[in-house]
Amino acid sequence: MEVTATMIADIYSATAIGVGVILAAAGLGSAIGWGLICSKTLEGIARQPEMRPALMTNMFIFAGLMESFPFIILAFAMWFLFANPFIGAMTAALGA
Repeated sequence: MEVTATMIADIYSATAIGVGVILAAAGLGSAIGWGLICSKTLEGIARQPEMRPALMTNMFIFAGLMESFPFIILAFAMWFLFANPFIGAMTAALGA
């Protein structure tokens, strides 16, 4: 079977849609994580105000980890968009 321009365009369009869904999920997950981290820190400070410095330090550490997650996902998304591995796999599978 011969690889046509339509097949390649279909792979690129499906990849673009998939990347959009992945980035949306990463953004949503990060936002939910930020909300949970901040709310639980404020709850802990309200319960034990003397623990504020330790809780704030932990909050910023975990917030930094939470912030790195979307950037890692963004790197994978850019790889899927610009060095699309699915095109090579499709041409190899079809024997072109």
